[in-house]
Amino acid sequence: MITGGGGSIGSEIVRQIMTYHPKKVIIVDIYENNAYDIQQELFLTYGSKIPLFVEIASVRDHAKLITLFEKYHPQIVFHAAAHKHVPLMENCPEEAVKNNIVGTFYLATLAATFQCEKFIMISTDKAVHPANVMGATKRCCEMIIQYMSQNTTGTDFVTTRFGNVLGSNGSVIPIFKELIRKGGPVTVTHPDIIRYFMLIPEACKLVLEAGTKG
Repeated sequence: MITGGGGSIGSEIVRQIMTYHPKKVIIVDIYENNAYDIQQELFLTYGSKIPLFVEIASVRDHAKLITLFEKYHPQIVFHAAAHKHVPLMENCPEEAVKNNIVGTFYLATLAATFQCEKFIMISTDKAVHPANVMGATKRCCEMIIQYMSQNTTGTDFVTTRFGNVLGSNGSVIPIFKELIRKGGPVTVTHPDIIRYFMLIPEACKLVLEAGTKG
C-alpha cells in the first residue's frame, strides 16, 4: 500500500515496486487525476492483468482507512501522502496538522492493529530543528513513528528523510526555471545558501532500501 501513490514520490515508488512482481499494489490518494495517470501508465506498461488497485481516499478519513486495511491487509505500507509546500502550510497550519500529523497517526496505528510487516514513512530534512510549520508537523510524524517503533510488536516502523528532490512536487527548481525563462533575477533565500539535490528515482531507491534494512 502506497499512500500519496499518485504523487511525484509515491508514483515512482509504485513504478519501482512493480519491477519486483508484487502480489498486489494498492495506491491510496485523494487526488484522482494523479492516481489515474499512474494507473494508466502501468496498464500500458504491464497490461490489463496488472495487480494494481487504486483507492481514492484521504489519510484523514479514519473510517475509510479501516475499510481499506480490512479489504487488503497490506504487508508493507509506504506513507508518502503529505502536505509539503512550505509557504502554503505557513498560511494553513491547521491543514498541515490534520493531513500530516493526524493522517500519519491513523495510518501507523492501523498498520500496528492489522499487523503489517513494515511501515515506511517519508519525512524531510526540514524536520531537523524545524523552522517552519511543514517541518514541525513532519517532526511530529517522526515522533509518532518512533513511538510506534518502541511500543509495538509485529510491525517494523521506519522513517526516511529526504532533502531536495529534483522534479518532485514542491521542488524549488521549477520556480528557478521560470525565473530564468523570464530573464531573471533568480532569487534565493540567502546569498550563502547551499542546496543539495537528489533525483526522484534515487530518492525512491532510498525508501525501498530503508524498507529492507529498517
